[in-house]
Amino acid sequence: MGDQQQTPNLNTKGVQANTYDAIVVGSGISGGWAAKELCEKGLKTLVLERGRNITHIKDYTTAFMAPWEFPHHLANTLKDKEADPVASGAYDEACKQFFVSDREHPYIQEKPFYWIRSYQVGGRSLTWGRQCYRLSDLDFEANAKEGIAVDWPIRYKDIAPWYDYVESFVGISGKAEGLPHLPDGVFLPPMDMTCVETEFAQKIKEKYSDRLVTIGRVANLTEAWKGRGPCQFRNLCYRGCPFSGYFSSNAATLPAAQATGNMTLLPDSIVIEVLYDKQQHKASGVRVMNAHTKTVTDYFARIIFLNASTIATASILLQSTSRSFPNGLGNSSQQVGHNLMDHFSSTGAQGEYEGFDDKYYSGRRPVGIYMPRFQNLGPSTARKDFLRGYGLQGNGSRLRGIDQLPVLDGFGPKFRDQLVQPGPWTLWLGGWAEALPYYSNKITLDQNKKDSWGLPLVKIDFEYKENETNMRKDILASTEEMLTVAGFKNISSYNHTPIGGATVHEMGTARMGRDPKTSVLNAFNQMHDVKNVFITDGSCMTSGACQNPSLTYMALTARACDYAVTEMKKGNL
Repeated sequence: MGDQQQTPNLNTKGVQANTYDAIVVGSGISGGWAAKELCEKGLKTLVLERGRNITHIKDYTTAFMAPWEFPHHLANTLKDKEADPVASGAYDEACKQFFVSDREHPYIQEKPFYWIRSYQVGGRSLTWGRQCYRLSDLDFEANAKEGIAVDWPIRYKDIAPWYDYVESFVGISGKAEGLPHLPDGVFLPPMDMTCVETEFAQKIKEKYSDRLVTIGRVANLTEAWKGRGPCQFRNLCYRGCPFSGYFSSNAATLPAAQATGNMTLLPDSIVIEVLYDKQQHKASGVRVMNAHTKTVTDYFARIIFLNASTIATASILLQSTSRSFPNGLGNSSQQVGHNLMDHFSSTGAQGEYEGFDDKYYSGRRPVGIYMPRFQNLGPSTARKDFLRGYGLQGNGSRLRGIDQLPVLDGFGPKFRDQLVQPGPWTLWLGGWAEALPYYSNKITLDQNKKDSWGLPLVKIDFEYKENETNMRKDILASTEEMLTVAGFKNISSYNHTPIGGATVHEMGTARMGRDPKTSVLNAFNQMHDVKNVFITDGSCMTSGACQNPSLTYMALTARACDYAVTEMKKGNL
């Protein structure tokens, strides 16, 4: 590595042929947005994806298959679990092709951490949970008020117009509720709640003045939108949607970028490092290895957006060493790789409800209910045992006989009839909770252990601490209490020890901040040390909040692209 030093087997096809206005590393949720915005602003943009190409619709090969058409009826085999002890917990037989193999892409867990990856065009935008919630100043101000980590360099007013902008393109169904700590957005019509969810929401409203139950805000289209959708309520989103009924890079942003004629998309392109020009004090481009031939090629651009996802982006920065940056590109603060966060969602409860025997529902709704955060909102809800808070996600539905197989008896027609009889109504609640940013939670590179491409293995050292443990206790008590107060019976709860990465919301390894000495990025996601490099994936998060974060990545990306192009036109980049 070094300041543009040569590498053996370097393919030198000529600088001019490999030069673009902008380079985007990664094609997932934030990378797709960077491609769209930069291309639509007239920049010739190279999009590099380390995984295979996925063609929208054509490559969703399992989208219309019935469970009995799969060799193992959707179950994972022992071979799957042995080869992919982490990934197999996230996939089934219908979507295995959208997840990387742990055996082929190893990493080192200092403590248990699930690094769930999707190396393909579109990345994890094909398999994400799609829930979309805005952050508020309760979140942006928290670090400063509590003396935790560093202050966010932005506030809600800075990003609010960009939330509007991306929501207007993405298409998010939801209901306005007027909560200052969960700002309303640009919504398509909301999905309906089931009768038991509506009953629960009403009971919560009657019993608590500080709590509200609403339908989840989700990037599934309840009406046709921008030439996409609507959602067919199949709830098979993780297989890829032939109807473009939910937002993904493949269905939305990448086609928009392609339509400009300004995008060049290169799959199977592993970014080894970002090249740094010490004379210009800028990044000059990226060094790329073909995933199959292992041929190495340099590509050049005036602007570089790193959107490889939190851990991968940090690893690229740490691999990008030179005389100017011996500890990794833009790492004068020594913060790159540190402050790793993930939400935890390992605690909750469920119960049965007597009544509504004459009611059922239709369709497979792709989202449940949501209860916004209600702890530590102000003096009346302040807790002494933990900082921050959690939102609750849940779902109310009616069991069928097949859901009660362990307690069913009989054989033949009698047993068959029991299988199709509706059972009791049930409702489940689970916490999605904020973890604080800790410097000790980090990723590093093991220079002694290499992957199949000769790159150092990522080493992850992460654990939840006392604040998160205390929050779990409150989630457990709160969910049990609310189900009881709302009239549910046979309540059972769960409280598993959370494992980092399991919620797949990893964040924070190249955080935004006001001071270059303590942060990697400024208020526009621009590297303090290298002005023409921008990072807008989860790496940039200064704190995690408790809301699903992808909507914030999208808004920050659109905002950063606008700023970057403006600065480039001024001659500042």
